[in-house]
Amino acid sequence: MPDVTTLFVAMAGREPEGRDAEYLAWHALDHRPEIHRLASLRGAQRLVSTPACRAARAASEEAYDGVDHVMTYLFADPGAVSELGGLAKTLAEAGRMSWRLPSVEVGPYDLAGTAAAGRIDVSAAVLPWRPVTGVYLLVERGEASAGSLTDVAGVAGAWWGRTDGRQITYCYLDGDPLATAEALRPALAQRWAAGEVVPLLAAPFLVPVDFDWGRHLP
Repeated sequence: MPDVTTLFVAMAGREPEGRDAEYLAWHALDHRPEIHRLASLRGAQRLVSTPACRAARAASEEAYDGVDHVMTYLFADPGAVSELGGLAKTLAEAGRMSWRLPSVEVGPYDLAGTAAAGRIDVSAAVLPWRPVTGVYLLVERGEASAGSLTDVAGVAGAWWGRTDGRQITYCYLDGDPLATAEALRPALAQRWAAGEVVPLLAAPFLVPVDFDWGRHLP
């Protein structure tokens, strides 16, 4: 296992006035760099859902239907979550928290497992730092290994975390995200038929392109 212990996940809806590109630029250039002040930060990744991604969702309960933006921070210390809150307060007091998206869900997950596809050379421990075409995100009620999903073409590997009876899984993609979303459907149907987990959200997401903020938008 890597030394990452905690996935801090913030899910949000689209910018109310359609200024998603401006928000992405602010977050990448102004806000996210400040998070690296926290010594236990190991990685950060932003995801965006486009209309095509929305159409390819295999599941979406009402509570998660509004998710168009996902921001994830990887920490090596669970205590960093409270430090993150303190840093956000300091930035707000300095006038550096000028943008807010409509929040859907915010909270930490304990890293529970990792798996890499047998066809790639890197270990599962470093998957979040391997380039991706996108991420297929699962939020489920219950607990079950996501290792078998790495057998699907286009899925390079997976990390999953758990909290309060729910599981979040990041399937890291190196194939076309929409084609891989379709290829995942049989494996997901089999997974859910077993009854160990119930889908709350199952959706492909894309990664914003630095300085081309309008390329992938809700």
